[in-house]
Amino acid sequence: MSASASAPPMTNLRLSARFADVGFSEIVRIRNRVMELKAAGETVHQFEGGEPFFETPEPIKAAMRQALVENKTRYAPSSGIPPLIEVIVEKVRRKNGIPAEPSQIVVAVGGMQGLYGAFNALLDPGDEVLLLSPYWTPTRDLIHMTGGRAICVETTRMLAEGVDAALGVRLTPRTRAILVNTPNNPTGRVLTRAELEAIAAFARRHDLVVVSDEAYEDLVYDGEHVSIATLPGMAGRTISVYTLSKSYGMTGWRIGYAVAPEPFITGIKTSVLYSTNGVSTPTQWAALVALRDTPESFFAEQRAAYRQRRDRLIAGLAELGLPVKPVPDGAFYVFPDVSRLGGTSTEIALRLLTEARVATVPGTAFGCSGEGHLRLSYALSLEAIERGLEALRHYLAAR
Repeated sequence: MSASASAPPMTNLRLSARFADVGFSEIVRIRNRVMELKAAGETVHQFEGGEPFFETPEPIKAAMRQALVENKTRYAPSSGIPPLIEVIVEKVRRKNGIPAEPSQIVVAVGGMQGLYGAFNALLDPGDEVLLLSPYWTPTRDLIHMTGGRAICVETTRMLAEGVDAALGVRLTPRTRAILVNTPNNPTGRVLTRAELEAIAAFARRHDLVVVSDEAYEDLVYDGEHVSIATLPGMAGRTISVYTLSKSYGMTGWRIGYAVAPEPFITGIKTSVLYSTNGVSTPTQWAALVALRDTPESFFAEQRAAYRQRRDRLIAGLAELGLPVKPVPDGAFYVFPDVSRLGGTSTEIALRLLTEARVATVPGTAFGCSGEGHLRLSYALSLEAIERGLEALRHYLAAR
């Protein structure tokens, strides 16, 4: 008998089972296809993105350059440099109303790592998270990657039947947490204080933790942004996750932070330690300047610019028979009903990209409430929005 014939089967040459139900972001797939088309010299009208239209403000870039000049390039504490932690504490107390202490803060590689750390600290295998749909695409996969199960809850049902009915029907003995995202990606909806109070009451009644994704906290046009951790009885059962990406035009800088009570903050800090050992040191010094020195007038100016873009895109889509209802209160996306175009949202998005060179994201990427919709970003120049609407107009006229 040959050596090869007697060798044991190679059963270890396989991917970890935790990836069995983890996809590759639909948004990233579309972005990659757009990049291929542009590399081939094609003009693409890019509504698929999730980046601010403005560049990182100069004082933040100057702070990064100064940090490099001063050789602030060594290892830093894995949970964040103390001066940045102090600034974050002051910010969340003043702006969000969360009574945080320095020990309850961790600096992360963007909001993504903050959410990953939250679920990693929170979930045992099979634990369930109630996830309001439409939701930001990666959230489901972050839950599954850390051993949990995302349970899709239709937001439309919650609005029609109330929080208790919509969440209660999905509640099981394995339910551990609720994910709250306000302002919402992809709809731009801002949950009202009353809605958040109802979610908080449900969480307290059923002993659930809330993971609060507040990436778009500074982009609220109508209503108010309420951090659920500020509501009665919620500070001890809420993990709040923030990012500098959207507010400061720092998507590529990869920096955010999480605020959490014990025992969760220790778990999140450990997750950061053993995944990235913290955030780039000079980036943290730049973030300190962003959070400390950016005036509120900056956010007001950006909101005014976004509101103008929102209103133009919504009006243009309405003229094409693609209504956006209700008008988004925050973030920088619209989520129009495109069912009249025929086919699934994935098929529609592919046709628009292939035939009109208009890039969007299919609604199915955002969970059980997404079908029949597309996500379009208005974080573009007004000229780019007009060109994209014109391309859509020509495409629809030719059908």
